[in-house]
Amino acid sequence: MKKKGLLVVTTALALTAGTGIVSAAVLSGNTAEQINYSNNGQTVKPSSPAVNIDGHLYLPIRALGETTGKYVDWDEFRSGVSLTDKPQLTGKYKLNAPNLADGIKMGVGSSLTHLPGDPDNVFYSTADRGPNGQIEVGGKTVRTFPLQDYTPTIYKIEIKDGEINILDQFPLKVQGTDPVTGKANVTGLPNIKGRDEAPYDAKGEKELAYDPYGLDIEGLAYNPKDDTFWISDEYGPSIVHVKRDGTIIERIVPKGWAAQASASLVPSRETLPAVYNKLRQNRGAESVGITPDGKYMFMAMQNALRNPDKAMDNSRQVRIIKFDLATLNPVAEYAYLLEDAGAFDKLAQADIVVSDLVAVNENTLLIDERDKFAGDKAQLKRIYSIDLSNATNILGKYDDAAAAGKTLEQLTVAELKANGILPAAKRTVLDAVEFKFPYEKIEGLSLVNGNTLVIVNDNDFGIDSTTPENGTELWTFKLPYTIK
Repeated sequence: MKKKGLLVVTTALALTAGTGIVSAAVLSGNTAEQINYSNNGQTVKPSSPAVNIDGHLYLPIRALGETTGKYVDWDEFRSGVSLTDKPQLTGKYKLNAPNLADGIKMGVGSSLTHLPGDPDNVFYSTADRGPNGQIEVGGKTVRTFPLQDYTPTIYKIEIKDGEINILDQFPLKVQGTDPVTGKANVTGLPNIKGRDEAPYDAKGEKELAYDPYGLDIEGLAYNPKDDTFWISDEYGPSIVHVKRDGTIIERIVPKGWAAQASASLVPSRETLPAVYNKLRQNRGAESVGITPDGKYMFMAMQNALRNPDKAMDNSRQVRIIKFDLATLNPVAEYAYLLEDAGAFDKLAQADIVVSDLVAVNENTLLIDERDKFAGDKAQLKRIYSIDLSNATNILGKYDDAAAAGKTLEQLTVAELKANGILPAAKRTVLDAVEFKFPYEKIEGLSLVNGNTLVIVNDNDFGIDSTTPENGTELWTFKLPYTIK
């Protein structure tokens, strides 16, 4: 352990030279604690003190990076250190829209995407399955839907003069009649009785009808090849192909799903591996992204699968699956390693989630990872750039404990290493906690021109919110480099 620590310090020295903070000057006496530091002329104080070894000053690499305004990430699988310049906050915008009903706010922000050719201030977003909450009825917690006729919708929005304005909206619909609504528009109600959460009315007294076309829409991605959207849905979990006008074309679902739901108006393509049926309720397909060339699509789950059981809620391994859009077949699957909850204060591993992604190219994704806290209690609201170029393709290899010894979700970090599994490499591009982003759910993420990062929260229509204002807010950041 001592040798490893010395190697880290020695590496820090090489990076320290020439930064303007401190060079490898020869020191006399034990003077390391008395050194004064400045960065660009401003006095700074490292988080860890330098050490004086044989008359030379060594500053730990994390302290060096943080002091010079950089994020520092350590990759224990590749023995790599990443230093990344921090972004600049450039804009804040709040949703300008009337409430949907008394006590139910309007909201967007469950996703966010920017279309090529659109103005830099125009985006598309969604608002999940509509207003819903949980109440206690007769000692039982039930899921309520106070606006049963709400239609999951794609919204075209504009940010301008500090406001988010809705320019257009495209309710999701089938080519025919939805059995619940009696018209083309679908609902946000669950699909399959006994599998999904049971839906109830606002008072939690009456169980509502299930809708085989109902969607809990989360991620949104655009395919420039055919001018269509793909939406990730928590219920299936599924990925839904949608025309620009909101008409549902088809749905990618796990093997065995179609036999449980009568949904003849929308082709169900069972190309997701069967293991995805083992999702934790309400923690399904949270994000989707398409490469700019329209060749590949990525989908990430919100949490680890319950594979083989509920104990996997505390697993750090989240699956990211890659599809060839020409065939709609998966071609790769990767492990994404969530942050270790043990590094935070009173944070359960099960409450760290993935909330959105952007596919920059075939090997680079932006991932939104967050905790369940808001305001001053928030500890983890980060956007990572992840590199898949040398991550291990685990498609079909760790789905079944009987065949593989352990499932992906059961493996410890040590066992991942022992099995030669390299998760995606991560580096921080935004820590929203440092910028005091006030909301719990950063669920929309977009990248414009490779150097403008955009985030937006999902306010859950103000229901069960821990934030008094319960609003929808979008922030923009300028990156001091280009991601491409």
